[in-house]
Amino acid sequence: MNKKDFYEVLGVSKTATDEEIKRAFRKLAKQYHPDVNKEPGAEEKFKEIGEAYAVLSDPEKRKQYDQFGHAAFQNGGAGGYGYQDFNFGDINLDDILSDLFGGGFGGFGFGGRTRGSTRTQNRGSDIRVTVKLTFEEAVQGCEKDIKINVDSICPKCSGKGGFDVKTCSTCGGRGRVLEQQQTIFGYMQTQKTCPECGGSGKSYGTKCTECRGTGIKEKEKILTVTIPEGVDENSQLRLSGKGNQGVNGGSAGDIFIDFKISEHPLFERQNQDIYLEVPITITDAILGTKKEIPTLNGNVMLDIKPGTQNYTKLKLKGKGIKTPNSFTRGNMYAVINIITPTKLDRKQKQILQELAETDLEDSSEFKEFNKYVRKNAD
Repeated sequence: MNKKDFYEVLGVSKTATDEEIKRAFRKLAKQYHPDVNKEPGAEEKFKEIGEAYAVLSDPEKRKQYDQFGHAAFQNGGAGGYGYQDFNFGDINLDDILSDLFGGGFGGFGFGGRTRGSTRTQNRGSDIRVTVKLTFEEAVQGCEKDIKINVDSICPKCSGKGGFDVKTCSTCGGRGRVLEQQQTIFGYMQTQKTCPECGGSGKSYGTKCTECRGTGIKEKEKILTVTIPEGVDENSQLRLSGKGNQGVNGGSAGDIFIDFKISEHPLFERQNQDIYLEVPITITDAILGTKKEIPTLNGNVMLDIKPGTQNYTKLKLKGKGIKTPNSFTRGNMYAVINIITPTKLDRKQKQILQELAETDLEDSSEFKEFNKYVRKNAD
């Protein structure tokens, strides 16, 4: 089978340094790892770059490859071994897999090389809760007591899982055991968590009955949480390290708080701005007026100019909602809603009738409309 030039596979020159070769391999391994790249041929490409690195990262093999090419390693060629015998030098595939998948791939070894650990520390899981707030609580900030069930260190055994501690006989205290697996690179040794001690490296003469040997016990807690001003339903509050306790001394997870906010009878919220519909009479709209209106911080007088039209928006700068963890505030908009009366007494009707007999349609909007009506009638 014809193989590509190994330097071409890694995209480096024949004078590339060891560090340049390693960098190229790491980049390509992340790109073509079969667990990430599902395109056809990705697995073969991953194997190809692995073979290329296995040769070029080893000074002796690289020297033979530069002299004899692929023939140096085929059918027990000049090197006396085949590709299946290659190891990956000083590069740690654990690091590459951790970069790809965010950890949890400890213990891959090539050619018998393994990476040991005396104890498998697993971070605790996160907890997500939803807190209900009134409109005012969300806008002004508040304190809330939250009741949650959290995995905590067992108080009886102090998180050890038992008593009369001994070294695990299965893993010798390492917390991990080796097993051999077949992969796209051939056979390799893989580490896995010891099934006997769960990765702690210890066994106990007596297991803790409170936590059944896990070292973790669920406990109900009440946390007092400070809700900052201005949160909305798109906000999320994180309490670092307040989640479930990790295993074998691993760090605790986090608590993530989402919010469910009730509506206000008058104010409507749009991000950090608020809108208030202000009802006024026809005479207020015609003659203008000053009207007392509510805001988030008390009442203010709103100046309504003569001739104000329906749905006019009057801006009150900085009277909106505070942006969380910031000094900025949104604006408030008073939306004018002219209310047409449906019940009038005799005097009111007489006044309006006298007003109607005057020329109220002396404006450009009326003139343009009436002009088109007459033209359409013709």
